Amino acid sequence: MSQSVFTSERRVLCGLLLAFLLVALLSAIDIWADLREGTTPNHVVAEAAVLGVGLVGSIFMARRLVLVLGRARTAQEQALHLAEQLDATRAEASRWRNEARDLMAGLAAALDQQFDRWSLSPAEKEVALLLLKGLSHRDIAEVRSVTEATARQQARAVYKKAGLSGRHDLAAFFLEDLMLPIQDAHEPLE
Repeated sequence: MSQSVFTSERRVLCGLLLAFLLVALLSAIDIWADLREGTTPNHVVAEAAVLGVGLVGSIFMARRLVLVLGRARTAQEQALHLAEQLDATRAEASRWRNEARDLMAGLAAALDQQFDRWSLSPAEKEVALLLLKGLSHRDIAEVRSVTEATARQQARAVYKKAGLSGRHDLAAFFLEDLMLPIQDAHEPLE
């Protein structure tokens, strides 16, 4: 629940609690006044019932208010925890981007060189990159503002020019050597 929902519910419960307390207080004052003036026992019993309803309602609303306040406090603590996690994740992502910046620039240049070796057009290069990122043909069409059929056709052109059978081969072409265990990474590639 959002904080505004808790605030709204808290206001309603406080209003109801005050209303029940007011009913109980007014009933008690009326009973006291009636007893001083001398009234019938039936009238006192009826007003005592109203007093009891006011007190029971007050207790119920007070308990409900405590519950809502507890849930609001828990939600606020969870929101704070999530905000801290988000900040930590952002910091970690920023640290990783900074550490990998040179490597990513080198990888981007290597990808572009390979695309040039395959004689890919600028549109085909963009499609190849989007395929490597894992986008579907529909997503590629949406990103590039073309039809899905055009995105499929350009993907087929990429595979044909690269001599690959499809998306998996394209990903494997670039990622296979990146996934070597650390000790094997320094050995010459075959």
